[in-house]
Amino acid sequence: MNETFLAIINPAAGGGRCRERVAAVLDRLRAAGIALETSETNAVGHATQIARNAYGCGYRKFLAVGGDGTSYEIVNGLFPDSLPAAASGGTPNEEVATLGFLPLGTGNSFLRDFVDGVSSKDGLEHALRALEARRSRPCDVLRLTHKDGAIYYTNLLSVGFTADVAALRHRRFRGLGQFGYLLSIFLCLARLDRRPFPVRFDEQQRFDSRPCLFLTFNNSKFTGGTMMIAPDALTDDGLIEYVRWGPIGRAGLIRNLATLYDGTHTRHPLAERRAVGRVEFQLDGPVDVMIDGEVLTLECRGIDVLPSALRVVV
Repeated sequence: MNETFLAIINPAAGGGRCRERVAAVLDRLRAAGIALETSETNAVGHATQIARNAYGCGYRKFLAVGGDGTSYEIVNGLFPDSLPAAASGGTPNEEVATLGFLPLGTGNSFLRDFVDGVSSKDGLEHALRALEARRSRPCDVLRLTHKDGAIYYTNLLSVGFTADVAALRHRRFRGLGQFGYLLSIFLCLARLDRRPFPVRFDEQQRFDSRPCLFLTFNNSKFTGGTMMIAPDALTDDGLIEYVRWGPIGRAGLIRNLATLYDGTHTRHPLAERRAVGRVEFQLDGPVDVMIDGEVLTLECRGIDVLPSALRVVV
């Protein structure tokens, strides 16, 4: 097995700040005795291709250098190639890949679960120290099956209001930064759409078709950097943390919007959460989903867990 870390770098992350900062950060890791090779991405999906090819060539250690999108693409490059060994569970072996993070983009929501600080600088320093200390731990990977295949993720998948906001920002206001995000929230509030996404869990017989504001299916706690959607999620428990917020009205949502950032929204009378092993959807067709910060339109079929399918440097 190749012990070298392959740093997959998205130089455009963070509006180009990644390109400016990456050399000094990698020099620090090399000075700590960490063997590194690098590869830069040049298009959407390129990190997936790089990771898949490198895994086939014997690499088992990877660094996501950029933001959430970079790590998401790398994870999807590692599966299903490493799936037979990873999905077997138990003690991680040489076939299970290790993923570290250098958040030089807009952020890394997954890493936030393990960092006491709240700024990107805190996250980067934590990530560097974890790498220097050779510190890693097992992590579950969640698999979404849909009409056309499968997608793998380590953070969360959401449908409903949260996905609507992300989709609107991505399609119309992507270049406006934080203002585009706030504008998307305002417009989605104005046309508030509370609708059913029929789901059932584990051995349930009936699908839950009640209208809701949103549903999320989580492996870790945070999204969007500091929004704590799933405060009870654990990354290594072999379970999916399901959070549902029922058909709350506009005024109620506005009053409670801040609770999405400290996790207290799960205490709302219209909120529910549970830890489940498997999810099955019964949707009429494709819907917008937000998955690890990416916006896709998919006809979802189900979600299951690959326990300890990855090691993460945190």
